[in-house]
Amino acid sequence: MLGALLLSACAAPAFDQPGVAMPDAFREPQALAAAPEQVRSAADGTTWKTAQPAESQPRGEWWRAFNDARLDSLIAQATAMNQNLSVAAARVRQARAIAGITESARIPQVGAGVGAQRARLSPPEARQPEGTAVAPVTSYRASLSASYEVDLFGRVSSNVAAARSDASAAEATYRSVLLSLQADVAQTYFRLRGLDAELATLARTVGLREENVRINSRRFEQGDIGEFDLARARTELATVRADAIGLQRQRANAEHALAVLLGLPASSVSQPDDPLDTAALPLVPAGLPSALLERRPDIAIAQRTMEAANARIGVARSAMFPALTIGADAGGVAGTIADVFKWSSRSWLLGATLSMPLIDGGRNRNNIARSEAALEEAVGSYRQAVLTAFAEVEDNLAGLRILAQQGDEIDQALASARRSAGLAQKLYDAGRSSYLDLLDAQRNLAAVERSAVQLRSDRAVTTVALIRALGGGWEAQPAAGIASANLAAR
Repeated sequence: MLGALLLSACAAPAFDQPGVAMPDAFREPQALAAAPEQVRSAADGTTWKTAQPAESQPRGEWWRAFNDARLDSLIAQATAMNQNLSVAAARVRQARAIAGITESARIPQVGAGVGAQRARLSPPEARQPEGTAVAPVTSYRASLSASYEVDLFGRVSSNVAAARSDASAAEATYRSVLLSLQADVAQTYFRLRGLDAELATLARTVGLREENVRINSRRFEQGDIGEFDLARARTELATVRADAIGLQRQRANAEHALAVLLGLPASSVSQPDDPLDTAALPLVPAGLPSALLERRPDIAIAQRTMEAANARIGVARSAMFPALTIGADAGGVAGTIADVFKWSSRSWLLGATLSMPLIDGGRNRNNIARSEAALEEAVGSYRQAVLTAFAEVEDNLAGLRILAQQGDEIDQALASARRSAGLAQKLYDAGRSSYLDLLDAQRNLAAVERSAVQLRSDRAVTTVALIRALGGGWEAQPAAGIASANLAAR
C-alpha cells in the first residue's frame, strides 16, 4: 500500500484534454448561394464539443481548387526548395533523435572496455618499511559492464512521454510551416497578378490620357481651347504615368518576395504579366464544419506542448523519491595481456544503489511548482490558439461575404461610369460641355476600374487566408499525405 501511494504521488498526472467550446459550424454565412437555413451557428442551438486536434488528417492539395497550372508549379517548387521548410524538417529529425535517446533509458546500458596501466606505489601504500624499493607494476584489464535504472517512480517513462510529445510538436510545426509556405506562395502570386491587372488598367488610362493630350494640342493650335485645358491634360497624363511607375516598384517587390519563398535569388525570378481573372476563384461551400479547425497545425502544436508539460510534472515529482540503479561489471585483470582472459584473473562486481535527496533547499519542490505552472501556461496557450483559430475563420468568411457585396456594387458602378464617360466624350466632342467635365468622368471611370481590380485581388488573397485559417482547405482528399511524404524525403 505504501509503495502504491509513493508511485501515485510522483507519477505524472493523467492528462485531461482542456475543454474548449467549439460550435458545429461557423456563425458567418458561407457561400453566396447558400440559403440562410443551410448555415448553422452556435447561436441557433447547435451542440458545442471539446476540440480534438487532428493535424494528421489529410488536407488535400487545396490550391488546385484555383485551377491554375502556374500556381501548382510554384507551390511544388517552394515545397522542394524553401529554406524555412528545410529548417523545420531538420528540427523534426532532431526531436525524433532526442526521443530515441530518451527511449534508450528503458533498456540496460551495456559497454566493454580494455586498458593498461603502469603504477609505482610508495612503500607505505605497498605495506613495506620506509626506504624499501618498490618496483613499478604493469596491469592489463578487460571488462564488460552493464547498468540499468529501475523506473520505480516514473522518471524514465515521464521523460519518454515528454520527448515523444516534443517530437510530435516538431512535426506539427513542420506542417504549420508547410501550410504557411503554400498560403504565402498563393497569396503573393495572386497579389502579383492583381498588380498586373492594375497595371493593365493604368495602361489603358495612359493611352486615353495620351489621346486627350494629342486632341487638346491640336485644338489649342487651332485656337479652339485655351492653354489651361492643354496643361490640365498633360498634368493628368504625367500623374497616371507616375502611378504606373509606383505599381511597377510594388510588382518588383512582390516578385522578389516570391523568389525567396521559392528558395531562389531575387534576380532569378521573372513572372510574366498575367492579370487576375475573377473566374479563377473557387466558391466556398455552405455549412463548413468547425471540426476542420482540428487539423490546424498551431492547435496541434499547443496540444503536444500541453502533453509534454504534463509529462514533465512526473519527471519533477520523481526527483523527490529514491532512484534505484543496478550495475554489474565483469572481466579480467592480470600482469600480462595473455593472462587477462584466464579464469584465475577473473574479477566481478555487482551492486545496487538507492539514492534520494535529503536536503536540497527546496529545489525539487520549486521545480514541481515550475512544471505545474508550465502546464497551466500551455493550457492557456492551447485555449487561446483555438479561440484565435475561430476568429480568423470568421474574419475571413466575413471578409469574403463583404467583398462579394462590394463586387456587386462595383460592377454596377463600373457600368454606370463607362456609360457616363462615353456620354461625356460625346458632349465634349460636340462642344456642349467643358474639358473639365470630360476629365472628371474619365477620372471617375479609371478610379472605379482600379477599385474593381483591387477588389478582385483582395477576394483571391482572402480566399487563400480562409483556407489557411481552416488548416488547409474545406475538402479532405486521399492524396494529401504531402506533408508526411515531403518530411520523409528530407
